[in-house]
Amino acid sequence: MAINEQTRAELRELISRYPEPRSALLPMLHLVQSVDGYITQAGIDACAAEVGLTTAEVSAVASFYTMFKRYPVGKHHVGVCVNSMCAMKGGDAIWKRISTDLGVGHDETTTDGQITLERIECQAACTHAPVMTVNWEFMDDMDEQSATKLISDLKSGADVKSTRGPRVRTFKEVSRSIAGFDDGLVDEPATDAAMLAGLNAAKKAGN
Repeated sequence: MAINEQTRAELRELISRYPEPRSALLPMLHLVQSVDGYITQAGIDACAAEVGLTTAEVSAVASFYTMFKRYPVGKHHVGVCVNSMCAMKGGDAIWKRISTDLGVGHDETTTDGQITLERIECQAACTHAPVMTVNWEFMDDMDEQSATKLISDLKSGADVKSTRGPRVRTFKEVSRSIAGFDDGLVDEPATDAAMLAGLNAAKKAGN
């Protein structure tokens, strides 16, 4: 799909935040991803034109980072961490259960377009393993039962909140937030005692 003038204006706004135009490429790609739910050729063309790069150079960046998708993604992107800590604590079992229930595998989307499922190697949240994400919002301390309920709630359109507080929004909406546009969630909670244990211990020790 074509990138409209409003999006082009927002791409230029992102460029204005950086000393060099090409430095804005990552947020620009998140922005064009928010338009159609993935990075289309039209999005790549628009980014290339605005920053003065070739489409091959922009494509190289878009295909390198796994958060950028070159294929249509469902309303919700669900990641299941299967790295060592999460796997040992149940991540593998969670993956098997919801993959079987949904009938899709890694980087596949359900036929109703609701869920895209991905195996994630690490979410950097071992304090709350096993961990899942929905559109990059954390779902901590999961098990097969809570994972199954989460998927059911997402598919039904129920209001879902991250275990860390923020309301779960769509993949497109979150892509726009990651691009750097205000989503009104700056004051939503994001940490707890377990996450801060190391920092607090270091402070107590005078480090």
